[in-house]
Amino acid sequence: MNPTLKQTGQKWLKWAVQNPKKFFIYSMILLSVSFVISLIQGIFFPSDTTFKIKPPILYSKNQTAQTALVNNDKEMEKIVNELKLLKMKRDHQELRKEDSLRIEYLFNQFQKLKNGR
Repeated sequence: MNPTLKQTGQKWLKWAVQNPKKFFIYSMILLSVSFVISLIQGIFFPSDTTFKIKPPILYSKNQTAQTALVNNDKEMEKIVNELKLLKMKRDHQELRKEDSLRIEYLFNQFQKLKNGR
């Protein structure tokens, strides 16, 4: 550590111990100014990343969230129907290598939709 920095820190600490009232006053002024600046920044220059957390779809009153849920259900239904067709193909022993890849892909898509991505 830089010796001058260490000496400066010790000097400030010694001053704070010798003048507790002034130290308290300066600290409160600094905290108050910091609070006011933070309020001004929050009001006039709000952050874009505020409230990015979305509530669960089950509790949302938003129409887009409900339509997304309906779209997921429709997509899952399509996947299930296609898997049923592939199952029938398997029962007739007509599966090909491409079909097994398609089954794996459909299963993964179904899991993603079921778990909410």
